[in-house]
Amino acid sequence: MERSSSKRSVIRESAPYEDVNLTDDKSGFFAKGRDYESRYVNHAYTAQEREILAGYESLDYLPPHSHVYKNWLRQQPARLDWDRWVMMGLVGFTTGFVGFLLHQMIDLISDFKWDQTEKYLQDKGYAVAWIWVMSFSLILVLIGSSIVVFYRPSASGSGMPELICFLNGTLVRHIFNIRTLIVKFFSCICAVSSGLPVGPEGPMIHMGSLIGAGLSQFKSETLGIALPFFQRFRNPEDRRNFISAGAAAGVASAFGAPVGGLLFAMEEVSSFWSMKLSWQVFFCCMVSTFTTDLFNSAFDGFKYQGSFGLFKANKYILFQVREGLDVNIIMFIPTVIIGCIGGILGGLFVFSTLKMARLRRGLMTKLTNIWHQKIARVTEPCLIVILVSTASVMLPAAFPCSPFSCYYDGEKEPPKNGWSPKCLESSGATEKSVTNYTCKPGITTRFDNGTIEFTNQTFNQVATLLFVTGEEAIHHLFSRETHWEFTYTALITVLVFYYITACWSCGPAISSGLVVPMLYIGALYGRLIGLTMVSMFGVMSPDGNPYWAWMDPGAFALIGAASFFGGVSRLTMSLTVIMMEITNDIQFLLPIMVSIMVAKWVGDFITHPIYHALLEVKCIPFLDEEPVIMHEKKNINLELYQAKDAMASPVHTVHPREPISNLAHLLLDTTHGGFPVIRSGPPSQDNQFFGIISRIELSVLLLDENLFESDQNISSEEPEINALDYQQVAIDKIPKKLSDDEILHHFCNDPRYQNIYLNLSPYVNRSAPCIPEYFSLHRTYIIFRTLGLRHLTVVDGNNNVVGVITRKDLMGFSLEEKIGPVLRRTVEESRPHVEMGENFYDGSNQEIET
Repeated sequence: MERSSSKRSVIRESAPYEDVNLTDDKSGFFAKGRDYESRYVNHAYTAQEREILAGYESLDYLPPHSHVYKNWLRQQPARLDWDRWVMMGLVGFTTGFVGFLLHQMIDLISDFKWDQTEKYLQDKGYAVAWIWVMSFSLILVLIGSSIVVFYRPSASGSGMPELICFLNGTLVRHIFNIRTLIVKFFSCICAVSSGLPVGPEGPMIHMGSLIGAGLSQFKSETLGIALPFFQRFRNPEDRRNFISAGAAAGVASAFGAPVGGLLFAMEEVSSFWSMKLSWQVFFCCMVSTFTTDLFNSAFDGFKYQGSFGLFKANKYILFQVREGLDVNIIMFIPTVIIGCIGGILGGLFVFSTLKMARLRRGLMTKLTNIWHQKIARVTEPCLIVILVSTASVMLPAAFPCSPFSCYYDGEKEPPKNGWSPKCLESSGATEKSVTNYTCKPGITTRFDNGTIEFTNQTFNQVATLLFVTGEEAIHHLFSRETHWEFTYTALITVLVFYYITACWSCGPAISSGLVVPMLYIGALYGRLIGLTMVSMFGVMSPDGNPYWAWMDPGAFALIGAASFFGGVSRLTMSLTVIMMEITNDIQFLLPIMVSIMVAKWVGDFITHPIYHALLEVKCIPFLDEEPVIMHEKKNINLELYQAKDAMASPVHTVHPREPISNLAHLLLDTTHGGFPVIRSGPPSQDNQFFGIISRIELSVLLLDENLFESDQNISSEEPEINALDYQQVAIDKIPKKLSDDEILHHFCNDPRYQNIYLNLSPYVNRSAPCIPEYFSLHRTYIIFRTLGLRHLTVVDGNNNVVGVITRKDLMGFSLEEKIGPVLRRTVEESRPHVEMGENFYDGSNQEIET
């Protein structure tokens, strides 16, 4: 049965998983089933990792259908769902406004930092500029990391793995706490503004889900408030639906992609979905995007621009592509190549990230002092930002200045002479927004109509990619008709540097996301592929040769960005729509779809998706949509097996009316999260399944002595008024009074409580499903995951309880271990028995006499 995360558990609620010292991992660096594992292979957990896995509790998607719950429902006003739409609107508006504040703060701080850096670089040289960048960035990272490490460790990283596992049905402490929201917000601002190779999108999704979790309940244990509004949403089903809506609204606000947000929540985040929820989440995403765009239309760096309500394309389309290109069927050949590269590099990125996570955990466990561990966690992002700051300022100095130029049809190498009168006939030219760095600004003369007559201005290619924020660099890489703006050396150098630092940055104790690094890395190698084609066939402009104009490095940068995103995350539908919404380039829909699908197929043969792989490293239980069970490298059909092959047995059960001492002994002697309730009957039916009651519910009931009964005082199974309301029982952690077991020992040692009873009937979940022991194991998995169960009771033909199935029992590695002996036993039983007579054949060419 499921283990309860009480004090006996391996994991401590307030500490990250790195604190746990794992010493039994003896697998090799490329051992299959660990970090290098196909999507079609289950993760292999060590014995210590399984102990951590067992320390997590599961959650029921639906509230327990008990008598007290039905009484609570009768007290709730009927509003025909209009209040649900109001709450969706509130979640969308709040998430959109938080997204506006986040991006405004990041842009304000980043622009100030880089403007000052450029000024120091021009006036006072490299040393002063480097000191400024490093010190400013270091202060930001120290603040962002310290508040996470010392105040709220659950705000670390993007929060995506924890969010996914919660919506899958696993309880993770503190991820939906208001302190987590505040720390996440400011830590993310510091991380992105400092120049770390991270983005704000992942934390924005987590913050959206935090807003959905808190705002929908209108109460906070941290703040000690419980407002008398929207009380009917205080149940696990509605809360989880609003969390899904908040996550989708976070995507919509971060990318300006409402449809992409809806599909992202449906494809990646949520495990339970309905058509009605789709409409409500779509409305929430629409409100979130509208709110963010509305405020962005009027403010830039918190300065009012006087254009409130004017939705400019460059404001609400994140990476707008202004020059459309027609797609050619030949284009799909390099597109497939880019997809393969995205799958390989994406799988390598996931593998490297997991190895860094295990290395980080190993180093942390060697530090026995808790303060040394905290200091080490703060130090790691500081080391990364020092490296990144140094490279951003110093690395461009190793590259020469490049002239502003234009690109003529047929050119197979970068122009060397800069601007010439021929440029008036060319549509492709260097962008105006490139970075000069220390290059001479030169002079520029223009004709009366505004076109450039002559310029000798120069710029630095590497500085254009490193001397700005990640989003601005992606803008440059996506730019069209800028064929030779970046050459091979600059692109390869930045690709290697950014790939390594992005891998390292995925995991330190600071709030950060992976979306911007994934788009950046993909755009770099995509542009390299496009540049290779330009070197082979020359520049092809839409005006000069429209049939071959698709050979544009900026176009392939877009395809590369989508392929790497897909190779790391393995998203498909939502990623395609998000790429459309953030670029407004509908003409490239098919190439993007092809690159994403190829990247997913290739990546699935190398590693698991990034978020699922991180769940495995953190040892958090997760049930995928379809179980993949292998035995001796062959796929096993679970339809051939029964529920009894996976159940845990024997089972600890309780009766509807149980002595207090028995319940106390049960809680002390076991760590299970729930117990089937049985009723006695005829001899063949003395273990009849009645329902299920959770460990937390038993704990709450034992704390209220008003519920205790004697033999003479027997209460009704369905009283009109309950001593405890549903909201008092429906909590997600064991009360502090029982955490030290003192009360339980008192109940066990005092003989009076052997004759004092507790009537559990009003609090038993009587709609808890049960299945017969011969039920199909594959359909058992489907029922368990589709209904979002915590426990699934197994009964025999007489409805007697014979076993219980929990989330851990249905995880891939557990099913393989349980089915293996059954399969071997079946094979042995089906093997024909050969009686040895006077002659028998031994497999050789001779008969042997006996």
